[in-house]
Amino acid sequence: MFQQITISTQNAEKFKPLLRSALVREARLLDFSIQRTMEALKVYEERYGLNSSEFERQFKAREIEETLDYLDWWMEIEALHHLEEQRHSLEDARLD
Repeated sequence: MFQQITISTQNAEKFKPLLRSALVREARLLDFSIQRTMEALKVYEERYGLNSSEFERQFKAREIEETLDYLDWWMEIEALHHLEEQRHSLEDARLD
């Protein structure tokens, strides 16, 4: 379900391009952050011979112990989920 946000300004024609470019910049920053996080996850996957989705499943099920390294890995996974959620929110946005 789409929701609407209202922004009031005295000069919408000048503001719209600024807002549009800010959204594009934010999307690029999120893409960059997602890429860096995925690279960090690959380091853990190679170190432990386990992909992140399987690690996440095992970690949630408490099938593996909580070490500092595993907690760091878990935080990277959570960061990736958060970044992807933000990116999807931007993808869905429309500026009329």
